[in-house]
Amino acid sequence: EEALETMQTITAHDWRITTAYYAMYFSLYAVLTRIGIRCENHSCTILLMERLLSDYFTPAEAILVEKARGARVDAQYYVSREIPDLFCDELIRAAPRFLVKCTGIVDGMSEKAIGALRGRLTEALREEGEKAAERSHPIADATTRVTSPTERLPIIS
Repeated sequence: EEALETMQTITAHDWRITTAYYAMYFSLYAVLTRIGIRCENHSCTILLMERLLSDYFTPAEAILVEKARGARVDAQYYVSREIPDLFCDELIRAAPRFLVKCTGIVDGMSEKAIGALRGRLTEALREEGEKAAERSHPIADATTRVTSPTERLPIIS
């Protein structure tokens, strides 16, 4: 919510893109936290949105968040890259709606739904571990796992 408030008060194009993206990212992060997942890699967070949370988000929403991430990177690190005003305006309109949607998901998610999502993630991680073992490669991050609500959240990288 703070990022949205900041977005409304600033006029610099690049900072509006940045705050709109972070409003969306932290909204999505709240959904993952509700499930018990801590993911500090932005691309991985969006991948979880696409694959794990597909019952909650549309493919178009995942594409928008990914495009917003790319625009934020371009705006912050590549000054010479232009982000179209039309996309910036779309992002600024979409960010508050996305926050409201994520808040609804967090508030409405039952313990049963959380358990099912955690089970799906655990199974996907197990399958990835088996595939990695078959290729004789270690899993990228041994700390990636689903925790109980009382444990420290995992970091997915």
